[in-house]
Amino acid sequence: MPIESARARSMNETRDRILDVALEVLGQNRDAGMGDIAAAAGVVRRTVYGHFPARADLVRSLTQRAVDEIAAVLTEVDTPEGAADAAWVDFVRRLWPLTRRYRVILALRRGEYGREIHALLGPVDTTLADLVRRGQDSGVFGRHLPAEVLSQVAFAAVFSIADNDLSSGSLGARAAAMTSLLMLGVPEARATTLVEGRP
Repeated sequence: MPIESARARSMNETRDRILDVALEVLGQNRDAGMGDIAAAAGVVRRTVYGHFPARADLVRSLTQRAVDEIAAVLTEVDTPEGAADAAWVDFVRRLWPLTRRYRVILALRRGEYGREIHALLGPVDTTLADLVRRGQDSGVFGRHLPAEVLSQVAFAAVFSIADNDLSSGSLGARAAAMTSLLMLGVPEARATTLVEGRP
């Protein structure tokens, strides 16, 4: 039994390493193949295919990992008694370390895996829309777009800033929070107060 456990642990570690490397490789080149990922991970192609029989399986696993982590962040910050705009700022701050890792998922959902990635991201999209709708109902977010659309626009802005911040690192979570709040219709003075953490 201990031998099987050690083997299973080793297989899980290899699988996780392949996923980590795949995020890096696909982040640099969305069209990278399984061979590119295998080489970067230091394994043979057969090992990658042993864990992920097709590229779609790899993308699905990456997306599910992203969904799980993003959903966990949302669960931590989105409490019914809290102000929606403050929850959004807290969400962006906690999400920021994940954006560089998972920005490729948003890019991939515009391609051949789009339908499946959209479906997997559904729970995150729904929770974000609910948060924005709560903000609209309480008057802290604008009503210039439906909650479902506005939440996606603001969410995408965070990842867009992360993508453009890769080389210089000069923008950061503050810029992402400020920009997305303004897109959500929060007045600049209130957005500045929230981002700077003043009461």
